[in-house]
Amino acid sequence: MQIHVVQQGESVYTIARLYDSTPNAIIEANELETPGDLVIGQALVIPIVGRFYFVQPGDSLYSIGQQFGISAARLAEVNGISPAANLTVGTRLYIPDRPPTPITANAYIEPYGKEVSNRLRSSAEKRAVLLSYLAPFSYEIQPDGSLKAPPLDNFKQIAANNDASLMMVVTNLADGEFSAELGRTILTDENVQNKLLDNIIATAKEVGFGDIHFDMEFLPKELRENYNQFLRKAKQRLSKEGLLISTALAPKTSAEQKGAWYEAHDYKAHGEIVDFVVLMTYEWGYSGGPPRAVAPIGPVTEVVDYALSVMPADKILLGQNLYGYDWTLPYEPGGEFAKAVSPQRAIQIARENNVSISYDTEEQAPYFTYTDKDGNEHEVWFEDARSIQRKFDLIKEKGLLGISYWKLGLSFPQNWLLLGDQFTVKKS
Repeated sequence: MQIHVVQQGESVYTIARLYDSTPNAIIEANELETPGDLVIGQALVIPIVGRFYFVQPGDSLYSIGQQFGISAARLAEVNGISPAANLTVGTRLYIPDRPPTPITANAYIEPYGKEVSNRLRSSAEKRAVLLSYLAPFSYEIQPDGSLKAPPLDNFKQIAANNDASLMMVVTNLADGEFSAELGRTILTDENVQNKLLDNIIATAKEVGFGDIHFDMEFLPKELRENYNQFLRKAKQRLSKEGLLISTALAPKTSAEQKGAWYEAHDYKAHGEIVDFVVLMTYEWGYSGGPPRAVAPIGPVTEVVDYALSVMPADKILLGQNLYGYDWTLPYEPGGEFAKAVSPQRAIQIARENNVSISYDTEEQAPYFTYTDKDGNEHEVWFEDARSIQRKFDLIKEKGLLGISYWKLGLSFPQNWLLLGDQFTVKKS
């Protein structure tokens, strides 16, 4: 697969010729609704085997080979040139594919209300082929240890049709928010815990869940060890039933990190107890905060590095957002919340307002600004093929177990093209 960033004056026809592809292949792969009106700075994925590289000043076969993990001799061979050849700037070189990397891929799916929308159902049907786990969000723990189930629709059949497992997400949500007091009740009352685990096991057997995923957030810091002990108890009981156990962890960079979302999450203990974890490595740019990349590569890498210092790489799923935000400027604390947008919608907004897309090389994320019809200034940060490729590179560099997406139902075709091209998704 080839990532191409649209330049001034380019069309799907000129881009297709550049890579020996076809306009229709590019249109279909990127789900282009207006293929005759590309946005400058828009990142497209070109569906070809391998990729092409255009020689830059100072390049050599050795330096190019180092960049793509191929020897200079092999690079010369596949391109039919001498290993001693002087490279001319602009020369197109073919880079063959590397063997795909085995990966575990999870995606949460969050129905609203009592029914699953056609959009969510369609997204699950389309993307489950590239998933190890499909995770309906969520089973809400009640104060007595019972569970309030989400609508499951035909998720079980969708997972089965694609050799994926269902993940049972269990949360301390109450009235749409993570509840510290509910968390306290669960983690300090053994009778509630025992009833909860009874209900989880019964539900898992009835529905066919393969992994029990605890996403317990906003827990009081004094409950840190209570949570660890609960997970030890849960691990013992669930393992006897042939069930895996996993947890979601707030994005920490040290054991002592302060804050209501962090202190009760003990990375070292979770790494020892559970089968795998999901690092929630997103929301640096968030709806109530100032404009910024949702998952900037620097902070994401810092969280991964801390996790790797206390747990094995093969227990870590990197959390990845499938959305961005549109902020109205000027940003004011406590003011208007940013609007969540899919990557495809972000590109539409840029096109509708005739603005180009820029790319922040430090954050490794695309962004743009525009003025709406009422004269309000906006700033949009989102994900594209380049930003997701950087996360894929991080997974490979660090040898992580895989990736976990929040959440299905948001259009981002380039992500799925690159995921399927570079990884072999492990199945149940």
